[in-house]
Amino acid sequence: MNAPFHSLVISFRLMVAIGMLLTWVDCLKANETKAPHLVLEEVQVPPEWSLLQRQCLQAMAPAAEEFVESYTREDGSFIWRDAWPGMDGSDDGYEAYYNFPLYYALGGPREILDLSTRLWNAVTRQFTEYGQVYREFDAYYDWMHHGESYVNFYFFGLADPSLESFKDRSIRFGKMYDGTDPLAPNYDPKLKLIRSPINGSKGPRFVNSAEDWVTHREVLSHYPLPFPDIPNVTDSLAWVDDERFPRILETMNARMMRGDVPLNLTATSLMLNAFMATGEPSYRTWVKDYVTAWMDRVEQNNGILPDNVGLSGNIGEHMDGKWWGGYYGWRWPHGLFNQLESTLIGGMNAYLATGDASYLELPRGVLDMVEKLGRSQGNQVLVPNRHGDEGWYDYRPVRAEYLVHLWYLSRSAEDKARLARMTSGQSWSSLQYRKQKGDFGHEGYWFEFMEGGYPTYPEDILRATYQETLRRLEMIRQDDSVPEERNVHHWQQRNPVVLEGLVQTMMGCPNHIYHGGLLFSTVRYFDPDKRRSGLPEDVAALVQKIDKDSATVQLVNLHPTKTREVWVQGGSFGEHVLTGVSHQGRDIPLTEELLRVRLKPGAMGAFRLGMKRFDRAPSYRMPFDVL
Repeated sequence: MNAPFHSLVISFRLMVAIGMLLTWVDCLKANETKAPHLVLEEVQVPPEWSLLQRQCLQAMAPAAEEFVESYTREDGSFIWRDAWPGMDGSDDGYEAYYNFPLYYALGGPREILDLSTRLWNAVTRQFTEYGQVYREFDAYYDWMHHGESYVNFYFFGLADPSLESFKDRSIRFGKMYDGTDPLAPNYDPKLKLIRSPINGSKGPRFVNSAEDWVTHREVLSHYPLPFPDIPNVTDSLAWVDDERFPRILETMNARMMRGDVPLNLTATSLMLNAFMATGEPSYRTWVKDYVTAWMDRVEQNNGILPDNVGLSGNIGEHMDGKWWGGYYGWRWPHGLFNQLESTLIGGMNAYLATGDASYLELPRGVLDMVEKLGRSQGNQVLVPNRHGDEGWYDYRPVRAEYLVHLWYLSRSAEDKARLARMTSGQSWSSLQYRKQKGDFGHEGYWFEFMEGGYPTYPEDILRATYQETLRRLEMIRQDDSVPEERNVHHWQQRNPVVLEGLVQTMMGCPNHIYHGGLLFSTVRYFDPDKRRSGLPEDVAALVQKIDKDSATVQLVNLHPTKTREVWVQGGSFGEHVLTGVSHQGRDIPLTEELLRVRLKPGAMGAFRLGMKRFDRAPSYRMPFDVL
């Protein structure tokens, strides 16, 4: 036997031995896995939605890679400019890839998680060099923009909470807001208030400079003035007028920058993230105390949410006693939008943290108040969006997404009735797809599907999802812009990872509130063979119906020859206790944290999951750490 051939034989035998060893290890792992609660064996032609869902899941990865290759350097930083001034911008950097970790958590390939980590670190480094980020967190900005930044970070908890630095960063970021970080004294633990609407890793920003606003002035020239009584400033073009702008800045610093605002309720997501990453109860207590403080302020203000609280805790302290006029408050720049979104995020997070649904009274109270002040116009209900010295004004319809979120959390008849009243005249039976800056905007259609009124919605939203990915890829390929001249929103407008339809169909929920909300799902999936988050290969999932204490889920195995196993958990964070499963007239009680389902080749089936919602403390803990 010649030497090369002899070596080849030895190599082959070694490969066979290694293969046998790996097979043996796999068998041991399989034996460690407990028997399934439910086995689906009925083979059928897969429904269209399942094929579209798997197509979307598979298409996002190469689309993401092309996106990143087109706009980043080898180290992951944006191909952009050498300097970027002001306090605005890092949020847009994180937003460019904010949903990449969520894509992995739904079932995207491992490479996407590695890419997500590399890109998050690259944005952090690049904007640290620009000056917006300090100690890996925004130095100072408001919580609308912090919220946009840190949903990217929160999704790592769903993707893989064991990732290096995730727990450490969660703790460090949380301490910036619990009063224990001397470099970031943002929080007054005695008065339960965040000390400025501009805050971050350098602490509260009581006085803003002209440079802080330098990149944002042109944008704000399209909004109303923050105050109507600024001397010699009567129009919003003053934002871009170097002679008049200092008067705007001086007035804002005097009236707006000291004390708390409802927008800061979005910080509850950061603190709840720290609790779910560590289990440390002080973070959960912080969420409870801070939301309660705002509910107390509403009560003190005769049932109206005040938009400014001074450093001594008094409403209107720096606004001549007025409860309106605060930063991102009832008057400027967006009005109702910010009050409703931030109270929803705060109320939802307190509900998740404690299991007490009464915290939803905070956003519910805002809706009830503006509905009472509303008026009818044709078949529409219009509500006031702003309040100033002249009273309530700027009447418009309420955005349906917030009404859907509230009903989804509470499942109450009261919130469903309010949703019907305040959206009268709107039709959700035929999808009109419009991609927002984030993955949202089609909550009404999803609600209609949950109510049985739009049976083809899963196919329609998934088809639109795939089409939007293709459209954005075409934008990338035809992009002839000069890198140094791109605006800071350039990348997020081209991100081809589109997830709203996947989240709605797979997880049975509206997608997270874009400006800093956590993702509250009905169910979540895990792959026991790969010991990771997300649906296994070839498996598709559809939440067909939800009610107050159950969800109906359909699973499909698209592989014709291989068995697949999937674990189903109640809620994104294990907060819903699964009480049992019903399938084909058979009821199976459950005493564990999840349902184990085995799907034979080509099999599909639907089952009803009973659950006690918000009955367990939320956690990022993976089921493999328990079973």
